[in-house]
Amino acid sequence: MPAVSVIMPAYNVEPYVAGAIRSALAQTYTDFELIVVDDGSRDGTADVVREAAGRDDRVRLVQQQNRGLAGARNTALRAARGDYFALLDSDDLWEPQFLAEQMAVLDARPDVDIVTGNGWYLDGPKHGQVARPWPDPRPDPCLASIIGDEWSVFIMSVVRRRVYTAIGPFDEEMRSNEDYDFWLRAAVAGFTFARNDRPLGHYRVRADSLSASNVRMLRGILHVYRKLRPLIVQRRYEMSILERQISRFETELLAAEARLALEIADFEAAREHLGALHARRGGAALGLARLLARWSPKTLKRMLRFRKSRTQTTPLTP
Repeated sequence: MPAVSVIMPAYNVEPYVAGAIRSALAQTYTDFELIVVDDGSRDGTADVVREAAGRDDRVRLVQQQNRGLAGARNTALRAARGDYFALLDSDDLWEPQFLAEQMAVLDARPDVDIVTGNGWYLDGPKHGQVARPWPDPRPDPCLASIIGDEWSVFIMSVVRRRVYTAIGPFDEEMRSNEDYDFWLRAAVAGFTFARNDRPLGHYRVRADSLSASNVRMLRGILHVYRKLRPLIVQRRYEMSILERQISRFETELLAAEARLALEIADFEAAREHLGALHARRGGAALGLARLLARWSPKTLKRMLRFRKSRTQTTPLTP
């Protein structure tokens, strides 16, 4: 039986999945299985995985009708034989030492249930930048810090099976932020986190991460927080952090919805969102944006595009 089950959901990732599989098979730590769940892809994803499985019997292909990221991960978890689960998305990459270093942390610290890693951004405006601080001055994640800092846990994490046994699978009703929900549920249940801040992976930012997906992400975070609220109602300190985060993300959501409404020329919705945002934040700039949305929305849209182009072309700092 393999010690580690690598969990890889895959949906329409034919251009990327072979690289992700190669990065897993190149690990210096070799006692693992790689379970790739093709979640109803309409491209050649399954063929790529099938070819890899024919060359290396550690690769297992499972196919299903589309159920979303959480559903694909859950299928892999049910099929997994290892005592540890390592999450690798099908468009991301691991350095060869990734598994060895995370497992070394778990071997050295039997009290730790989840070790979270680090990596570099791959593609997108932050290409080549480290996704999390390195070295990281933050203490190991705990419930309060995971609530207050949504970047506290990195998706490239290794989890003991006992966590999954205790708290159950990813929430399949969620279409985003299901991993954040999983980490919070683990922390509420008392499981212990550790951090390995050395970058040992590459986290891909794809071109389809646009305003609509930003709105979806923010709505997902708020759903996670509202779902968490009854679980920590007796924990006053954590509840105070949670309420601040809810207020913060409600404001960020209004801003994102206003941007999206302008992009799709839904100027009535843009006025509503900007009005609600101005009521929360105040400020001359938002007041002007609100007026422009009412009297000259196309001008506001052009200003938004110009600002976005300036942001995208600004050189990245080293």
